[in-house]
Amino acid sequence: MQKIELRNLLLSDYLELKESMIQAYKQWAEPYWREDQIETLLIKFPEGQLCVLVDDKVAGAALSIIVDYEKHGDEHTYISITGNYTFSTHTDDGDVLYGIDVFINPEFRGLRLGRRLYDARKELCERLNLRAMIAGGRIPGYKKLAEKMDPKEYIFKVKHKEIYDPVLTFQLSNDFHVTKILKGYLPDDQDSMEFATLLEWNNIYYTKNKAPLSSKEVVRLGLVQWQMRLFDSFDSLCEQIEFFVDAVSDYKSDFILFPEHFNAPLMAAFNHLPEVEAMRQLAGYTELLHQKFQEYAVAYNINIITGSMPLLRNGQMLNVGYFCRRNGSSEMYEKLHITPSEVSAWGMVGGDVLRCYESDAGRIGILICYDVEFPELGRLLAQEGMEILFVPFLTDTQSGYTRVRHCAQARAIENECYVAIAGCVGNLPKVHNMDIQYAQSAVFTPSDFSFPITGVVAEATPNTEMTLIVDVDLSLLKKLHTFGSVRNLKDIRNDLYEVKWKNGHRN
Repeated sequence: MQKIELRNLLLSDYLELKESMIQAYKQWAEPYWREDQIETLLIKFPEGQLCVLVDDKVAGAALSIIVDYEKHGDEHTYISITGNYTFSTHTDDGDVLYGIDVFINPEFRGLRLGRRLYDARKELCERLNLRAMIAGGRIPGYKKLAEKMDPKEYIFKVKHKEIYDPVLTFQLSNDFHVTKILKGYLPDDQDSMEFATLLEWNNIYYTKNKAPLSSKEVVRLGLVQWQMRLFDSFDSLCEQIEFFVDAVSDYKSDFILFPEHFNAPLMAAFNHLPEVEAMRQLAGYTELLHQKFQEYAVAYNINIITGSMPLLRNGQMLNVGYFCRRNGSSEMYEKLHITPSEVSAWGMVGGDVLRCYESDAGRIGILICYDVEFPELGRLLAQEGMEILFVPFLTDTQSGYTRVRHCAQARAIENECYVAIAGCVGNLPKVHNMDIQYAQSAVFTPSDFSFPITGVVAEATPNTEMTLIVDVDLSLLKKLHTFGSVRNLKDIRNDLYEVKWKNGHRN
């Protein structure tokens, strides 16, 4: 599994950066920046120089400066906007993030690394409270069609997907719009016939004279209310998983949550076996699914909570899931409390690991279904700074769902956090002990003036396959901790009682 990391560029990355540029710009006579130029950029604006690594190797980069755009206007050239490659045009007091360069080594194309770099640039633009991101864009496909149409018609057809341009198509798909056609922007760009597009992305959060944001505050969650259906193969199941990951990632979600035992339809092939044995056969797919989820997390740039799956470990059957980060890393979580039906039908046992997970969009906890009905677990996670609790669940009746829902809402209130729950719906007539399901996925909040009066941000339609896309504001949690009408975490009487792990079973 490839490991992907996005971070600020370092001068020590230069040799690998140079090699990637050579591979990306083979058609250019001098296809790379000199080391002294990169050093200048890092001195002037280190935050604006980003690189993406695949297995610790620099696979691409995005270089930027801040400019006072009024001083340059729309009729600038690449040489003028960069100060003849000295970057003397950079100013910390500017209002626009100007993109100097973005490239991906062809060896690593297909991993959506370019989108990661653009998303990181947008976040930087928002954090620095800059009004827009602007860049001059090549149109390398224009040369082949220059005799048939002018640049205006070419850009129109690319925009309406009648023509594919390897640069402009990508930029338009990343929410840029063309504001002007430039002539002579890059005099040596023969593929573009020396034409370029002036591209702009507007920061809708920009406020004049507002101080820059210090960190990401609004986090987008995607919940999958999964329809149980029979699949004719493992690959068919994976296609359905990828469909949801793709759809939710299109909304720039930071997380996607799948339900508990969503892969149970694969047990249909083993329905002739006793239930215990059928579940053991299903466990044979778990590591394959883990690998698939890791691939999807990287490819679609989204953190995935995989719901849960059976895992056979040392002869015992556990109920586990994986937190697959978009940087390629992953960690396992375990269901600690096993329901009577899981014990009697499948011989499952409870795990003994609970932890709060670091992510690039806050600290999260994960409790599988029945575990959310034990308030001690949520409190332990809250003590470690949990901001969002994810609960993949599977309930067959409305009464079972009511237990999960109301306990999840209680965890949100008492631990001053957001709680997202996602379950399965529909029927599986050919799988023993999985006949019917009931679910209404939702996102819950604490109960105070800054949050919805019902404590519910959003909820799905009951018993209908769908996704739920929800934004949660982590800054509201910080305000609640300090200024809330009641402060559950601060007002705990630790002098009277405490919740803690026994015998080192914390990890």
